[in-house]
Amino acid sequence: MASVQETPLTTTGGWIDVVGCDAAGFEALAPERRALLEQAGLLAAPRRLLEPLAAAFPAACCVPTDRPAALLPRLSQALAAGERAVVLASGDPLWFGIGRMLLQELGREALRFHPAPASLQLAFARLGRPWQDASWISLHGRDPGPLAAALQKRPSALAVLTDPGRGGADAVRRILRASGLEAAYALWLCERLGHPRERVQRLAPQAPLPADLDPLHLVLLIAEPPPPPDPAVLPLFGLPDGVFLQHADRPGLMTKREVRVQLLADLALPERGVLWDVGAGVGSIGLEALRLRPGLRLWAVESRGGSRAVISANAERLGVRPAAVLEGRAPEVLAELPDPDRVLLGGGGRDRLAILAAVLPRLRPGGVVVVPLATVEGLAELRPLLEQAGLGVAVGQHQSWRGAPLADGTRLAPMNPVLVLRGERPAAG
Repeated sequence: MASVQETPLTTTGGWIDVVGCDAAGFEALAPERRALLEQAGLLAAPRRLLEPLAAAFPAACCVPTDRPAALLPRLSQALAAGERAVVLASGDPLWFGIGRMLLQELGREALRFHPAPASLQLAFARLGRPWQDASWISLHGRDPGPLAAALQKRPSALAVLTDPGRGGADAVRRILRASGLEAAYALWLCERLGHPRERVQRLAPQAPLPADLDPLHLVLLIAEPPPPPDPAVLPLFGLPDGVFLQHADRPGLMTKREVRVQLLADLALPERGVLWDVGAGVGSIGLEALRLRPGLRLWAVESRGGSRAVISANAERLGVRPAAVLEGRAPEVLAELPDPDRVLLGGGGRDRLAILAAVLPRLRPGGVVVVPLATVEGLAELRPLLEQAGLGVAVGQHQSWRGAPLADGTRLAPMNPVLVLRGERPAAG
């Protein structure tokens, strides 16, 4: 395999140097990179930099990078003539920058890249937070709807490269609010990163955006434990997703509000009785069931390590008390529980058939079992078991959308569809 040759920064000719700079512009470049500009006969840069470039390097011809149709022929001409040329770009030219277009048109051999720190790197540096676990999404020239889908996964850190014309900081806040996650994320607004007048600030959920918000900004969403809610002011039904604490290693692994509402309805919760929440995750469904029916006794079962602490903490936040929270694998752990009146089978993976087989003999007369499924194969696997046990079977498919800003209007961003398998045992007598 051929190795990549290192080329001294002070040598040019036969290629074009593409030099990244931060918001401070070329004046903040290191001496060896500034030397490239001093040696160049052709300088290409964003239009906002042309006037200061021409003043600093009067011997060079300065052309804008904002008009590719005029820029590319001029760069090709410089290559053919052996003219020294430099293209100035923001941050890392190969990260949502001009680099991709130059590679497509001029080829890799004609280019040498000298990146500056990308805006994403600078933003996390200002917060003093490691960013190897961060996700990012770009709204440049794109519909901001995919941001809603990204938030469904509850990333621990999400950088949003904004487009003031389509999805600026205001759109990010509206999507965060529509997702029910305002309480689950700190929102940091980062402007003019690298410029002497850069500004990084945390915005409270209800605080207005700065009146002088700079178009050169990005948003960081940093997950943090939501503040304890006042159970007395929470809605009775359909709690926001952001109310619940999450597993740190599996953020987003919880039943979303729209599906949770449907499953609670399908359970037809009695005033009293025993509820099993098997594969309880963070406890969202079982705990909300206790808010609706305080007379129920809830046994929450989850195999993931640390689940007892998360579910118990969420129970305390919501002001409810399960009968027990068990960390263990079903179906083995089910032998310890009293016979159920209602069962939600929300997990189990490959073992779900065995779990359901263990549940059905224990289900009391008039009892209901509800199984949310992501695939039709799961439906085909489990439905016969309910029918063979003599339960009345119902199947539903539920698809929800959440509103997301779109220019001056709203588009509907789809959430993952869910199949719901419901079985009801005839009442005694």
